[in-house]
Amino acid sequence: MRTLRLHDGRTVPVIGQGTWHMGERPAERAREVAALRLGIELGMTLIDTAEMYGEGGAEEVVGEAIANRREQVFLVSKVYPHNASRRGIPLACERSLRRLRCDYLDLYLLHWRGEYPLAETVEAFEQLKAAGRIRAWGVSNLDVADLQELPDGAACAVNQVLYNPQARGIEFDLLPWCQAHTMPLMAYCPLGQGGPLLRHSALLEVARRHGVQPAQVALAWALRQPGVLVIPKAVEPAHVHINAAAHDLRLTAEDLALIDAAFAPPRRAQPLQMV
Repeated sequence: MRTLRLHDGRTVPVIGQGTWHMGERPAERAREVAALRLGIELGMTLIDTAEMYGEGGAEEVVGEAIANRREQVFLVSKVYPHNASRRGIPLACERSLRRLRCDYLDLYLLHWRGEYPLAETVEAFEQLKAAGRIRAWGVSNLDVADLQELPDGAACAVNQVLYNPQARGIEFDLLPWCQAHTMPLMAYCPLGQGGPLLRHSALLEVARRHGVQPAQVALAWALRQPGVLVIPKAVEPAHVHINAAAHDLRLTAEDLALIDAAFAPPRRAQPLQMV
């Protein structure tokens, strides 16, 4: 698995595992745990979750999946904006750690911007870092102006945002800004939502050319960009294998032109898309 280097020198795989909608249905728990464990075995050792997902349910699934595997995993969670205060962040972090059954996070993100000043949130993150409860902090769903407002932008490990061929507005300004500041961008929903992207004729044609699956094309498309990593979610074992194999795929100029024709690159700044 290819890796990406963070500002503190640690490396993470360019393909990780997302957990949005995990932990919502008890009947699915065993399959979700098994999928995450399979992903770890296949090299997708970065696992992204959040206190919002299943109101802690996803963190509990992750905690079970990484039992006796903690040191193999780069663990990411996110804090609700309404908990992102000087007092709220340490409490939220402790709740997440209990659900995850571990004593530290590799990366802790502000899920999106809320009522509390970014300076207050960063101060709380830095205190958690000094206490050894987190190794690094970052943000999610922040645009260029927000990133410029961070009191210590150089300490921000990543920005996690929506990015796929159907949602590529960040290519106009946010992605170049992150690349210029060597801030990795973590792409969520890289396969779109609900399947329409993976059934599009452009992705199907590129997949046919390479003898791969459309999901691999979508992931390889995002990974063509320097400094980008992806966190697709999968529960079916076959889908986990497909996602992990995407790191071997290299798209040609003709492939990219076909995708551009179907999903036009942005020509001007756009409001940051979120789901």
